[in-house]
Amino acid sequence: MSPTSLAARPPADLGSLEALRAQFPDAAGYLAACTVGLPTSGSRAAIAADLAGRPDVAEYSRAVEASRAHFARLVGVTPDRVAIGAQTSVQVALLAASVPEGADVLVPEHEFSSLVLPFVHAGRGIRVRTAPLARLADEIRPGTALVAFSLVQSASGEVADLDAIVAAASRWDARTVCDATQAVGWLPVSAARVDALLCHAYKWLCCPRGVAFLTVRTEYARVLVPVQAGWYAGEDPWTSCYGGDADLAGCARRFDVSPAWQAFVGAEPALAAFATTDIAQVHAWTTRLAAAFRKRLDLPEPERPSAIVTWPDADGCDLARLTAADITASGRNGSARVAFHVFNDTGDVDRAAVALGR
Repeated sequence: MSPTSLAARPPADLGSLEALRAQFPDAAGYLAACTVGLPTSGSRAAIAADLAGRPDVAEYSRAVEASRAHFARLVGVTPDRVAIGAQTSVQVALLAASVPEGADVLVPEHEFSSLVLPFVHAGRGIRVRTAPLARLADEIRPGTALVAFSLVQSASGEVADLDAIVAAASRWDARTVCDATQAVGWLPVSAARVDALLCHAYKWLCCPRGVAFLTVRTEYARVLVPVQAGWYAGEDPWTSCYGGDADLAGCARRFDVSPAWQAFVGAEPALAAFATTDIAQVHAWTTRLAAAFRKRLDLPEPERPSAIVTWPDADGCDLARLTAADITASGRNGSARVAFHVFNDTGDVDRAAVALGR
């Protein structure tokens, strides 16, 4: 199954790619969506309006629930399957708290630490093994309790072979935990294919930092302990503010944490813009730009198309050249890294290639 078929056919009411691009009027030279996304015009207007007026708790609650619904639409599940949070590592810790004692947990080599450290430090004799991403499916074996992986690797931009990983996990009855932070927003994603999917929305979804989502299968949710339960995890948050006898929500909302209100005010219009756009079109746009840049640099194409391009840059000279040309890029794990998002175009490809002498 190709990356562009990970989600169901988009609904007919999706907006145009051009409408989404219009949300970013000044993005020239910004090649760092994999680090932090640019704010949309809608987010800027919503945050400015909120700061100009009085706090409105009812409006904050509306923004939270609308954001939950937008994200659910983006990843192909119903809103009752989505929990809100503020950081990926905190949501991973929730999952790690329910891993059986002495369990075998498998993660890719060089995986982003927010997905790994909660399992490493969970105690209870949990063993964390690593394997190259390309061989991850082969390393799932009898006794593997859980495999946790990023759908798109932060350090390299490599796209995981989701088909192989899910098939191997099913064969050996292992849980699948997928971090889609570097994927949702440019790559069509179906959360229904894994037991749990995580996403911090401040990168490719261009939300304020502090807006994260966790989707869980209903059967998996039954075995998770809501160790971070607070008032917002109640069936009715506004009657769950005091004491210990509140009923927790009967769906994924039992794993909610109290939302960062202003962050969700800014997130809601950005999520709406992406949720009402055909992400397959965004995937085609971004990967075409990335492929053009690789061709200029004489870099090989990856096995699965990616909007992130990396190449060796141990001394940081190439990153310095990009920075000197007023191009925002990043360096990770001994490599230079650029990302092509919906707000980029062929001018950005040319500008970056010229800065690198290509």
